[in-house]
Amino acid sequence: MKSDFTLAFNEIVETRALPREVVLDALSQALISAYRRDANISSNQKVDARIDMTGHSQIYLEKEVSETVENEQTEVALDVARELNPEAQLGDTIMVPVQTRASFGRIAAQTAKQVILQRIREAERETLYDEFVEREGDLVTGTVQSVTSGALTVSLGRAEAVMPRAQQIPGERYRHHDKIRAYVMEVKKNSRGPQIVVSRAHKNMLRRLLEYEVPEIYNGQVEIKNIAREAGHRSKVAVAALQEGVDPVGACVGMRGIRIQNIVKELSDEKIDVIEWNADPAAFIAKALSPARVSNMLLEEDPDTGRTATVLVPDDQLSLAIGREGQNARLAAKLTGWRIDIKSVSEAATTAFDKIDRPPLNQLKQSSAALVEEIARIIEKKRASRPIQPEEFRTLTDFASEAENLMLQEREASRSERKAMMDTVRALVPERAFTMDIGELELDEDINRALSKISNVGDLMVRMLAEEPVLEQMLRQGGAGEDAMEAIRFALDDLVILSPEEEAEAAAVAAEEEAAAAAKAEVEAEPVAEAPQPVVDKTEPLLPVDDALLSYQPAAEADAVEEEASLDEVVLPAFVEPEPAAPPATETEAEKARRKGPKPQPKEWERALEPDGDDADKTKAKKKARELVFDEERGEVVAKRRRKRSRGSQGEWDEFLS
Repeated sequence: MKSDFTLAFNEIVETRALPREVVLDALSQALISAYRRDANISSNQKVDARIDMTGHSQIYLEKEVSETVENEQTEVALDVARELNPEAQLGDTIMVPVQTRASFGRIAAQTAKQVILQRIREAERETLYDEFVEREGDLVTGTVQSVTSGALTVSLGRAEAVMPRAQQIPGERYRHHDKIRAYVMEVKKNSRGPQIVVSRAHKNMLRRLLEYEVPEIYNGQVEIKNIAREAGHRSKVAVAALQEGVDPVGACVGMRGIRIQNIVKELSDEKIDVIEWNADPAAFIAKALSPARVSNMLLEEDPDTGRTATVLVPDDQLSLAIGREGQNARLAAKLTGWRIDIKSVSEAATTAFDKIDRPPLNQLKQSSAALVEEIARIIEKKRASRPIQPEEFRTLTDFASEAENLMLQEREASRSERKAMMDTVRALVPERAFTMDIGELELDEDINRALSKISNVGDLMVRMLAEEPVLEQMLRQGGAGEDAMEAIRFALDDLVILSPEEEAEAAAVAAEEEAAAAAKAEVEAEPVAEAPQPVVDKTEPLLPVDDALLSYQPAAEADAVEEEASLDEVVLPAFVEPEPAAPPATETEAEKARRKGPKPQPKEWERALEPDGDDADKTKAKKKARELVFDEERGEVVAKRRRKRSRGSQGEWDEFLS
């Protein structure tokens, strides 16, 4: 018989749709948490639990191998450890099985229960996410649970999906417990489970329905090239055959339209046009405008306005080609990727005839004079509200086609001149500018939005130089401010474009400056050792640089000098003034002045310290009162000064110590 554990385990696996390993892992984590709580085990100590399918469990605790066991909760004896692991050594840590009580306490059991529920919920959320993320981009069937003004809640079994208001088919009504099919747009991971967003208005829902209903599409014999859809109203599907002998439109429509009718019924009677794809744009556009008939078509490509198709249709087909509120033309433009300009034959012919005197239509007066006269008669007849014959409509169609062709040729010639001018200007712009993004100019958001068709700075500079009026018109149409052109000019003026060699050189210089700054910072951070003070030999006389040479004698030596000499005379070493080098004999006064150089001017702080007025005169007089004299008796030079006038000695020189 199966144990209670096995029965409960199998029930959880089946009801939750979880793998057995996930449930076993949840039980193991619950036992570990309960044992930690019951035995008060530290979170730093490792605990493991193992459970088999019979319900038998064993808990293992990490312990350290030691000779003497002081704490049985963290240590194990060496002999016991070697029974579990023969290679165990002292200081190793091993997992040791521990004995537990028959049942845990109430708190530990409650902890185990919470851990089991939490682990199972997390595993269930992960399983649901993995299941539905693989179905993203596919169709699902669900039941409507709740309907609100903002969104619709759909039950998908074990998960719930949300259908926003924008993703619902307009005019479709939903009730509780209705079965609906929807397209899975997005699956996000959330803390409360996967967040699933479904849609019935997405164009890929029509693609999936066609794959389910048409075996040729599912098998790859027919390919869906593009889909243009306005949910709840009308859709256009372009299909192409990948296998010879297969009719793509007939395969999608089915016998008596049974296949397409099933899809129409699923989408609440939405009209679906199946069109055969064609590599020729003119033929493809003409089929995309069905059920309207097209008389003529002119195609042109402009770098600013893009690809444009001018379509001429008969007067009775104009409303059918445009569709209700422009729906047919709008869907055809989405399906083909071309901008479609639809004109009636009468409208195009009348507009061209009104411009017959202006170029380039004035050429028709010479090349097709009879046609112009006939058109004048037909237009006069039409303005008089008289009936027009089918032959006259054909004449209007020929005239309108020829006029539109002439205007197209003029636009092509203008574009060619413009392209040649832009190529000439492009050669003046540095190549580096064409690799720079517009964002490097740091323009305002509205200007960047208006310049969305210009991808780089180089193209913007070419536009500024070659076609500034066109650029201004682009900015106005894009909603940029009136000062947008001025802001662009300032940004381009401030832009510096370097060549690759200059960039490499600038990078090298910057790296050197950074290295030098780092080295300087390291040097400044190091402690600066004080320079040793020079030892002054006081026995030698000091010779200050001045006009008076002085000497110094210690006090011990001064006692040995005669009393009058210590007071009035200082012995100095012999001073011999070097003779200046004789200039060349042929040197002029200008050469002498150039050789000597300009007289150094005193700095501001030196001039600030110089005495002014009377003080300067006193200083000069004081210097004049000093003189160096050679004493013949001593054989030395002594410094003398003139004392203040006194009765005993006026105007005599005495020896002194300065």
